[in-house]
Amino acid sequence: MLLKQYQTLYLAAVAWMAVPLCALAQDITEPAAAGAPPATNSPPGVSAALLPQDLSPWGMFLNADVVVKAVMIGLALASLVTWTVWLAKSLELAGAKRNARKGLRIVSQSAMLAEADEQLRGQRTAVAALVRAAVAEARLSTNLHGDGLKERIAWQLERIEIALARRITRGTGVLATIGATAPFVGLFGTVWGIMNSFIGISKAHTTNLAVVAPGIAEALLATALGLAAAIPAVVIYNVFARSITGYRGILGDASMHVMRLVSRDLDRRLLPLSRAAE
Repeated sequence: MLLKQYQTLYLAAVAWMAVPLCALAQDITEPAAAGAPPATNSPPGVSAALLPQDLSPWGMFLNADVVVKAVMIGLALASLVTWTVWLAKSLELAGAKRNARKGLRIVSQSAMLAEADEQLRGQRTAVAALVRAAVAEARLSTNLHGDGLKERIAWQLERIEIALARRITRGTGVLATIGATAPFVGLFGTVWGIMNSFIGISKAHTTNLAVVAPGIAEALLATALGLAAAIPAVVIYNVFARSITGYRGILGDASMHVMRLVSRDLDRRLLPLSRAAE
């Protein structure tokens, strides 16, 4: 019984609200039938010419200020540099680590330094450079006492490792720079665009959101591009840092095996290697 009463009251309320709505609809349709101008989508008091026609990312770029455009172009170029460095450095690191592992396997399986030098002769790899440096120092120490030979070879190998690590890290510094500065460059473009939007508000003498929002959206697009350039750069830089650390570990293992061969040959009194390595 109570439910029926609620239903009756609800229907009565709907009927009571429908009466003024029907009257309002009749008042709106009558001027249109009498030749009134068609309604537009423009907000009240705002001309349609002031509203942007294209709010896609490309359209916002074309409508942006010159400074904001320059910021966006710079961020796009930075993103292009990031992916170019990623491709080139990935191929370089993959080849360097593959050659280093192959050379490490040869050195670890060799019984004498001369044997390792024979197998790596003619190769332009990192491990081959370590072996050649040890053999060259042994040849130069032919008429010297053998006590300081291992120290001199260790110094040579350490310097070669540093040079190889510096060579393999070449180009990764730009990734760190892009990752650190791209968000701030995008923020600069955003601040500049929002400042121009406020200037446009003052000139148009209106605070309508439909006029203000496109300029703010164009400004925020610069921040989005800055993040799009910075995030991959930081991730790729960290991946390269770990990969380069692994590469340096392989070189360290190869140097250890070269020193092991030098120590073994010294105990066998096979050094100097001037004859054995020829």
